[in-house]
Formats: sequence, C-alpha cells, structure tokens
Amino acid sequence: MYHKKAILLIVFFYLFICDKSKEYFLNKKINIGLVAYSIKNGGAERSASLICYYFSKVKIFKFILFTFKEKENNEYSIGDNIERIIVRGNLIELIKKKKIDILLYQLYFYKQIKELNKIKDLKIILINRSCFLHWIYYKKYNFFRTYYRIYKNAEYSISLVPFENDYLFTKWGINSILISNFIPYEYNKITPSNLSSNIILMIGRGNDGIKRFDLGIRAMKYVVTEIPQSEMKIISSLDKINNLFRLVKELNLENFVKFLGYSVNPSIYYENASIHLFPTLVEAFPNILSETKIYGIPNILVGLDYVANCHGGTVIIYDDSPLTLSKAIIKILNNKRYKKKLGRDARNSMKRFKNHLILKRWIKIILSIYNGKESYQKLRIKDKKMEERDAIKIIQNQLNLLKQRKKEFINITLNNIINYTYMENLK
Repeated sequence: MYHKKAILLIVFFYLFICDKSKEYFLNKKINIGLVAYSIKNGGAERSASLICYYFSKVKIFKFILFTFKEKENNEYSIGDNIERIIVRGNLIELIKKKKIDILLYQLYFYKQIKELNKIKDLKIILINRSCFLHWIYYKKYNFFRTYYRIYKNAEYSISLVPFENDYLFTKWGINSILISNFIPYEYNKITPSNLSSNIILMIGRGNDGIKRFDLGIRAMKYVVTEIPQSEMKIISSLDKINNLFRLVKELNLENFVKFLGYSVNPSIYYENASIHLFPTLVEAFPNILSETKIYGIPNILVGLDYVANCHGGTVIIYDDSPLTLSKAIIKILNNKRYKKKLGRDARNSMKRFKNHLILKRWIKIILSIYNGKESYQKLRIKDKKMEERDAIKIIQNQLNLLKQRKKEFINITLNNIINYTYMENLK
C-alpha cells in the first residue's frame, strides 16, 4: 500500500488545478458513499473493498461504505477506519442522514437508482462492472433495456471496458469515463511463481455457467493423456457445483482435478502454479487475471481479447473446443522456455497498472464531478480514446464468437450493435 505523504501530494496537486479554491476543500470534506451488496466472494466485492481502502487515505474525503449484507466471515479487508453501515431497506434515509455529496453505486437495482436520483444535491456515479455482452449471454434482454436506459440518462458513470467506453458508448449516447480496477497486490511486493509444477488453476464462482469451469475440466481429459503428472486446482465455493463434481467423476478425473473451496486469499496457491485457465465467456476488468499475471503466471483465455488487462503473457484462443484448449495447455507445460517467457510477459504487462495512478485518476474524477457537469465533461473529452479501427476489430471478433455460440444471433452485424434502438429491442 502507498505511503500517506504520497497520497496527500496527489490530492494537493489536483486541488491546485480544480476550479474551487484549495482552502474551500480543506475546510470542508467531500462526503463520499459506496453502495455494495457485500464485500465477500466476487470481483465486484473485491473491487469495492479496494476502493474503501484507497479512498479512506484521502484526507479531503469522508468515506462511508453501505452494504446490504452484514459482516461475514472471510470478507475482503476494507481497513480499520472505514465507517460501514448496513442497509435494511432504508438506503435513501441513510444517504440523506449522512449528507452524502457523491455516491458510488455499483449495483443493478434500477428502481433504487430512480429513487436515489430524486435526492436533492446528490451526485451519483454509476459504476458499470459489466460488459454489455454479459446480458446477451445471460439472456437478460429486459434487464439490458431497463438498466442501459438509466445508464444512458446518467450524468456521471464509470466504465471498465475500453472499447465500450471509447467507441460503443459514444454511439449509444452514454457519457462515461474509463478507469481500471485497483490491483489487489502491489507489484514490487510480490515474489513471482517459480512455474515449477504442472498445476493449472481455475478460480472464481464455479456455480456460474458463464465462467465455464466445465470447459476447463473437459480439456483436462486430453491434458492428462499427454502429461499424466498434471493437476488442476479449482478455487471456488463448493456450493451449487454438483454438476462439476459429476463431470469430474464421469471423466475419471478424480485424481487430477481437486476442488479446494473458496479462499479470500487465493495467492497462497500461486507459488508454483504454471497456468491460470480463464475460459469465461465475458468479463469487464477481471481481478483474478490481474492477480495471476502479477505473480508471473501465464493465462489462457477463450476469446476474451477486449478487457484492459488481457494482453501480455496470455494465450487467447477463439475456439470453445476442449481439445483446442488442451493443446494450448500442453504447449505451455511441455516447453519451459515458452512458459517462462509467458510468465515474464505476464508480470511485466502489469507494471502499467499502478494503484497510486488509479487513485490519482479517481481523485480527478471526484473533484471534476464535485465541480459540476461542465468540469466532468471537460475531463471526458480530454481523455485519450482507443483507435476506432481497434474497437471495431474487437466488436467483430466478439460477434464472430457470439454467432458460433448462439445461433439465434447468426445474422447480427456491427451496424446492429452500434444501433442503440436495435439493442434495446433485443428479444
């Protein structure tokens, strides 16, 4: 974590360049709230805990966490000085009572968002922790229509996906700003994996079909025939994954696939792992990808070529075949030089994601919003955007995959995707 003096320097720098005076801010803290369902188990919850930690270090912020879940065992750490309030159907009342100036809202309760919008002088930042493809793969078209209508009308919003923020949302009329998640580990404090084993990791919510742990397990059937000393470790809650237990048994992989349960700190398994397998259909800014890469572990992704942290030390395949996936695994495990190069590239690629720079950007965004819509729009316009041709290439790649995976979308085109009215009427 970063030294308090360094964080204060970041704050003072932006105080000098904002429209309001330095003295004004120093005499009045900005009351910031974050609404999260809980701080356990998922990527959104991990990100919420990191926002709590870093925002609490900024002296001009008074930060409060609102959660719908009470404190649980094995939660992510939020720091000792965070005020946490449990919401029991009284969020609006609590926001008013605590005189929140700016509210970070990362849930998808659209009725609640409408109620929050009625609070006078409250500025709401909608944090969109999804790619639009989530709702297509989950077949939640009504949700897409309802939520993105609110997102489209929001004055302030955050996106985690570069091609959406820089290209697609511009077409849809959404005024978002791009930012990365805070990284769970500090680069210089990590000892990378020695890549000495034939251990393959899969980490996440195994009960979520979108994560496709079954695809990784099926690939292991081919891997063990070539590399019988290989082993897959699955780090996931054991609830509601009987289908995965059955699949392992059907494929006679009981000696090769181990279920380790949920861990609040999966890094204990990174010391000598050689591959992180990430066959998920869709993500926004996956924390687990950042974690494993910062430990120098090669990653294999299936079609996931658009998240900000996908490049460097990754192998991306565009085929949902377990056989194709197994060949990528076998190539890495059988070639030590290749494996080490991927590991170096993975770790080096994470140097650009620095938490003090992410905090600096958050401070800049918060101060621009505190100053009003004009200041926020100036910041948006000034941001460097990705090239249009690169964004279009990504969308075309994802459309090709979508057509392979869901035949009902065989005729969908780029023009359909960038047409908000068409997307709003998906059925």
